[in-house]
Amino acid sequence: MNFANSPKVEDLLRRVRGFMDEHIVPRQRQWLEEVHAGQYPVSFMEDLKATAKAEGLWNLFLPHLEDGKPGTRLTNLEYAPLAELMGRVSWASEVFNCSAPDTGNMELLHMFATPAQRKAWLEPLLHGQIRSAFAMTEPDVSSSDATNITTSIRRDGDDYVINGRKWFITNAAHPNCKLFIVMGKTDPDAESHRQQSMILVPAGTTGVSIVRNITVMNHVSPEGHCEIVFANVRVPASNLLGEEGGGFALAQARLGPGRIHHCMRSIGAAELALELMVERAVQRKAFGKFLHQHGTVGEWIAKSRIEIDQARLFVLKAAWLLDEVGAKAARKEISMIKALVPQVYSTVCDRAMQVFGAMGLSPDTPLADHWTWARALRYADGPDEVHLQAIARMEIAHGEQRLGATAAYLNIPPRN
Repeated sequence: MNFANSPKVEDLLRRVRGFMDEHIVPRQRQWLEEVHAGQYPVSFMEDLKATAKAEGLWNLFLPHLEDGKPGTRLTNLEYAPLAELMGRVSWASEVFNCSAPDTGNMELLHMFATPAQRKAWLEPLLHGQIRSAFAMTEPDVSSSDATNITTSIRRDGDDYVINGRKWFITNAAHPNCKLFIVMGKTDPDAESHRQQSMILVPAGTTGVSIVRNITVMNHVSPEGHCEIVFANVRVPASNLLGEEGGGFALAQARLGPGRIHHCMRSIGAAELALELMVERAVQRKAFGKFLHQHGTVGEWIAKSRIEIDQARLFVLKAAWLLDEVGAKAARKEISMIKALVPQVYSTVCDRAMQVFGAMGLSPDTPLADHWTWARALRYADGPDEVHLQAIARMEIAHGEQRLGATAAYLNIPPRN
């Protein structure tokens, strides 16, 4: 288990860091100003994407990309430090065509799409010509268990007809979102994990209505976390992704890498928050001393460094396992980092905001936006509680297999 960066990754790190410093970080204020003025996508995004693509910093996340497709074939472990760099700026990953939910959707299409589906949807996504959304979560059921979803996908001759309501569908408000991958039930009477299927629904199809772009912590995301109604939406049967009844398995295949990508970016954002905290603490004085000379602030800095480094090593281990044994075998570690990293991310941002005082609540720093997203990540791709329950089940199952193995370590006196 070697987490040292290869020369290839070191070169990519240098190039991505340089790109961030030259093209992305200087535009943070402009991005905010344009978005708050209602201009989205921002005026410079396509130019930055073209530059990143020309420099070979494109589609860094797909390890099994075929020759001739635009992108750099990296393992999950190789991609991790690059995603960490991108995570320092909330919108940076889009510049490199590495942003969710497009990454997960490209993974799905790459693994399961027919040749015609690949041509229609995967090719333009790989080239960054369109955006996409993944429509699974529903307002009326606990969607963390995908077997609960109620959206109907009913076969009608050569078509499927879709009826249901989804919400918190990321990217749905993006003007370039052209595809919804919708999860619903094709056979409610089948075994619970074979009831679901996924189907490709082009944006603009009759019956697809975006009800609202839901604010997150009263914060409007320009790309959208939307509530969508699918009312008698009719698409050709050829739009089915994979096979009928395979939707649950497809969802699990999609969520493994996606959860790790969220954690990778979160480590980068937490690292930035710590850097900002330290810089503020060595420059600002209160009660005659620099902030870092006050015991509480120094302790926050030390704890943040420990927690970030622990989380980073854990994420690297999970990425390594995903490469070595696949998402199914690495599911415990993936759940563990998904439950851990957003907590670390949120805590470090919270400490940094406190060190900045009222300024930490303002748009003068990126901390408030990062803190908001850190809190939201405790729901994304499954809430903390679901991951903790899954980890507990796996630990208990392992313990039951070894029942009695710890008896020799007990110091219970013999009974008469």
